[in-house]
Amino acid sequence: MFPAMKTLGIDLASAPDRTGVALVDWRDGAAHLEHLAVGADDDALCALHAGADATGLDSPFGWPRAFVDFVASHGDPSTADPGAWSPDRVRTLRFRETDRAARAITGRWPLSPSSDLIAVPTFRCLGLLARMGVTDRSGVGGVYETYPALALACWGLTDKGYKGRARRDRLSTLVDTLLARTPWLALDPAAEALIRRVDDAFDALVAALIARAARLGLATPPSDAQRAAAVSEGWIVIPHSDALDHLASPDATDATHGI
Repeated sequence: MFPAMKTLGIDLASAPDRTGVALVDWRDGAAHLEHLAVGADDDALCALHAGADATGLDSPFGWPRAFVDFVASHGDPSTADPGAWSPDRVRTLRFRETDRAARAITGRWPLSPSSDLIAVPTFRCLGLLARMGVTDRSGVGGVYETYPALALACWGLTDKGYKGRARRDRLSTLVDTLLARTPWLALDPAAEALIRRVDDAFDALVAALIARAARLGLATPPSDAQRAAAVSEGWIVIPHSDALDHLASPDATDATHGI
């Protein structure tokens, strides 16, 4: 039986005016884009989340545990960690367990939540997760960390060079490819025009699709050894390569336990 649900995708930016939101209603063997906008503050995001069965947030859900401990140790100079500097230590401070897992699966490093500009949306994200009642950041409970660029790569869709106003032609071509792969996705002309013009809106839609994949169990979960780190650091949903072809499948099942 086709599992009816609503999935919310949020392309979280450091400021509300660049934050994209997409709410997709899955029913009757199709996906209807119910709401799409760019510009949403935390109150608006929490209100949309309250009406969704699963939420995909395009932002890191935490920092590397080693980085958190490192910063805490240097809060007091008398307890500062004098550990030896090395390339391995740099990677440990920059990347989480989920980042290493994503690298192993996709061959690419995600942006570092401790040393790249993505750290700024992460500050905002942690407040949102607290408001949403998230205490386990591994995806248990239906709030998932998404990374649209990695998901697109997993699905065999180009994800490079579509960001920014100067690359709208590339974004529009990517939209063509995605829509060709998702004939079950219904969106009105205004929404289609927006995702062709603004990558924040496009990424929000992709985040909503990823949330559906996670909810259906069409993604790689953390192993038993990785789960403890994922609870605090977060866990990027890496969808299966064929997940896009099964999101609207009549034999899909709702894996309510999470990814």
